[in-house]
Amino acid sequence: MEKQDAVRNEISLLVASQLLAVLATQQGGQPYTSLLAFAAGNDLADIFLATDRATRKYKNILEDNRVALLIDNRSNQSADFGAAAAATIIGRAGEMEGRTLEAARTIFLARHPSLEDFVMAPGTALLKVAVSRYVMVTRFEEVHVLDMGG
Repeated sequence: MEKQDAVRNEISLLVASQLLAVLATQQGGQPYTSLLAFAAGNDLADIFLATDRATRKYKNILEDNRVALLIDNRSNQSADFGAAAAATIIGRAGEMEGRTLEAARTIFLARHPSLEDFVMAPGTALLKVAVSRYVMVTRFEEVHVLDMGG
C-alpha cells in the first residue's frame, strides 16, 4: 500500500505542476491529439477540460468517449532523458451538465482564471474525464500503474 501511496503522490505532484495536457481521441481508428488546458479533481479521479463544441476532438469524443491524456514535465533539454516524468491518463470523457457542471467550472477556473471568457461562452463544453488508470513513467523506463477503479 505504501508503494501505491507513493505513486499517487508522485502523480499528484506532476499533475499540480502542469497547466497543459495532450488529449488523444480517435476517429475511425485514426488517433488525433490536441494540446489543451486541464484541471484535476482533488482525488485524481476526474480531469476537467474545456473545448469548443465545433472542434474535431469534441466530435471524436461524441463518437467514442475513450480518451487518453499525457501530462509531462519535460523541459526540452538533454537532462530530460534522466529527469522527465510523464503520466498517461486513461478514461472516458463526457460533457458536464447541471450542478456538477458548476462545481467543475469552479475547479477549472481556479486553475485557469484567464480562460473565463472562453469557458463561459455558449459554444464551449466543459468535459470530465472519468479516470480509470494512470501510467506514470520516470527516467524513461520506470513504470508505475495506479488503477482508479473506474
